[in-house]
Amino acid sequence: MTTETGSEITITRTSLFAHIIVQVGLVLALVGCQSTPGEAPETSNPTARELVDLRSRILSYTAEFGPDTPYAAPDERQREQLAKGVGRLLAGDAREAERLLAPIGLGITRLTDTDSGRRYDEVAALRPGRSARWGRLYVSADSGVRWSAQVPHPVSDRNTESLGVRLLEDAPGGALVLAGAHREAGRGGAADVAHREDSAFHTIVRELQERGVPGVQLHGFAKSSDRPYDAVISTGAAESAPGEVAALADRMAAEGLRVCRGWSAPCPLEGTTNVQGREAQRRHATFVHVELAPRARDGGPETKEAAKALSGLLTTWAKD
Repeated sequence: MTTETGSEITITRTSLFAHIIVQVGLVLALVGCQSTPGEAPETSNPTARELVDLRSRILSYTAEFGPDTPYAAPDERQREQLAKGVGRLLAGDAREAERLLAPIGLGITRLTDTDSGRRYDEVAALRPGRSARWGRLYVSADSGVRWSAQVPHPVSDRNTESLGVRLLEDAPGGALVLAGAHREAGRGGAADVAHREDSAFHTIVRELQERGVPGVQLHGFAKSSDRPYDAVISTGAAESAPGEVAALADRMAAEGLRVCRGWSAPCPLEGTTNVQGREAQRRHATFVHVELAPRARDGGPETKEAAKALSGLLTTWAKD
């Protein structure tokens, strides 16, 4: 027993220990209350984490694509499981998404980009095989998803994959949906995911559209006498364009690009048969179909202007 001098208060070792425990508990409670708003608890984060050069990681994956690459679409059960898993990821529960995706050969890795420090959750095949050709999804892990960039024909539409990565790097709050095979892979157009509903690509885009996430889909075309444009911008199956999409066309034109606007004039390659565009129309989601000529995606000054204009559109969506 210890008696405090000048005081009639007597504290036993047992009561002192209990007092300390209570104080520590209060401190921990206060620290918990001061955690970052909206930060996901550790139990909802992916188990796998890597520090990577994001651009190199994605372009190394697409570099292997070719027209002779084997491809087989996921079956209906696999697409249903994919939809459930992506849905949980978009809801912020990556750990549950992992559990749902594992049976179909997919996993989730939390990536930190060495260049920007931004974090992304990557949905990708756990090992080489059939599911590795279904494609990938990259989702911002630092904020809610506000927009998507979609690349249905990587390598086949040259450099659209590189542009997609650039948009993911430039604007916050995004998702990049990347097809996993060359457009001509497989048989009978099986890998042309812009015109197929039985693909992982379409399944993922549909999950984003269900949540009202606007998307821009990137394509490339060969310039010719009947296609004298640098960019053809349309809204797919829709016949009108929101103000921010009209502003995108104006921004490109102001930088010297020749632009055809599908909502105000007849244009080639308007994407009216694009299945993601039709799905967007059914769900009242914003869908922008962008066709770019070679000089607007091959790395020159026109490419920079096109990318800058597209980043401006995505930044607008990120603020909404």
